[in-house]
Amino acid sequence: MERPKYNIALIVGAGEGLSASLARLFARQGLRVALAARRIEKLGALCSETGARAFACNATQAEEVERLFGLVEREIGTPDLVVYNASGRTRGAFVDLIPAEVEQSIAVSAFGGFLVAQQAARRMLPNKHGAILFTGASASVKGYAQSAPFAMGKFALRGLAQSMARELSPQGIHIAHFVIDGGIRSAARTEALDRPDSMLDPDAIAESYWSVLQQPRSAWTWEMELRPWVEKF
Repeated sequence: MERPKYNIALIVGAGEGLSASLARLFARQGLRVALAARRIEKLGALCSETGARAFACNATQAEEVERLFGLVEREIGTPDLVVYNASGRTRGAFVDLIPAEVEQSIAVSAFGGFLVAQQAARRMLPNKHGAILFTGASASVKGYAQSAPFAMGKFALRGLAQSMARELSPQGIHIAHFVIDGGIRSAARTEALDRPDSMLDPDAIAESYWSVLQQPRSAWTWEMELRPWVEKF
């Protein structure tokens, strides 16, 4: 049973938390890693730790995304694993939402995912090999009060992933969407002492991403839900 092999990973929307856990895991597995974010000065320590290269990019701009892939190709190589981890959040009472802020939130959560995935797919299809992963949230399947823009963006990202999976999986490209249904633990956001493991550990999430990447093509999944053992659903 042959398992897929990946050589170069590109994580878009990189920062602390899940992106950092993914970068560390991919590096341990022997992949070369590229990180993309609007502000890359925050990525210095992670690059030193993992050997990754950082690239500045606004994922909502088509020209910048195309330029990003060109730079990664020239400086590292063509990525055969791409993770879209960016999100736009605008909260507030529905009648008070500012249209321009809503537009930007949807652009980051969904349109940027389309731009990144399109550039990735164009490079993967000639080899009929590659994986494109999307990070979703509770809002991918549940629209919460005072969070309409986030729900719109995440619902759209999920629809994009499902459509791509149906079109591109038969051509050798593994598309997967992850519903992260709960809060992710971080240095600034930890559980109460009486509620151990009530938040998602980013390293544990990363391990689940890797397990999906190791699936033989006879048994691919297009979506995985992850939540702490005490999370209601």
